[in-house]
Amino acid sequence: MTSEIPEIQLVDQQTDFIIINKPAGVSFHNEQQQLGLFHQVKSMLAVPELYPVHRLDKMTSGLIIFATTKESANRFQELFKQHEIEKYYLALSDKKPKKKQGLIKGDMEKSRRGMWKLMRTNDNPAISQFFSYSIEQGLRLFLIKPHTGKTHQIRVALASIGAAILGDNYYGKTTADRGYLHAYALQFNYHNKLYQYVLPPTSGDYFNSSNAQTKIMQLNPPWQLEWPTKLT
Repeated sequence: MTSEIPEIQLVDQQTDFIIINKPAGVSFHNEQQQLGLFHQVKSMLAVPELYPVHRLDKMTSGLIIFATTKESANRFQELFKQHEIEKYYLALSDKKPKKKQGLIKGDMEKSRRGMWKLMRTNDNPAISQFFSYSIEQGLRLFLIKPHTGKTHQIRVALASIGAAILGDNYYGKTTADRGYLHAYALQFNYHNKLYQYVLPPTSGDYFNSSNAQTKIMQLNPPWQLEWPTKLT
């Protein structure tokens, strides 16, 4: 099994956790002849312990947290459970959305072939806020702030408003050089210290276009935008 995966970047290393820039197209777990992200990172840093505290889909690039002790892993799990870790994502779509900003909320239910769908019910809903911006004719940039952490949440949310992510073979059936979803920013308080990370995407022809890069720079940092406080 090969262990060489390009572009894995160490963004920050603290005593209790590390922040990694995950490349697009890399699975979290081992897959056929390719080591997954977890084992790649553990080998790259030669750390005795490493604990995953959240996941990113294979097509998604960007910021991901790993804990380096069991105690810190438990702490991060609690922070995620209490929705005290702010996450922000960037996505591109070549489809016209039903609305250009707002809230996408609903229960998620398993569909077919590993896919999920958004329901009209709200018993245990996935909640995502978003803004969107026209980048060029037929291409729109989305900045998404998920308030829950459901499987495929952002991919399903954007597909539900008619703007499936460019390059998402599951929900969009579009072809591109990558799936255009990127974990852009993180903000959290850990042991009374505020940590903030912003990492623009560096892979993908459309993310790297001058129009997209200009708009992404204007969104830095994303937590300073006027996000609506009501989630209903």
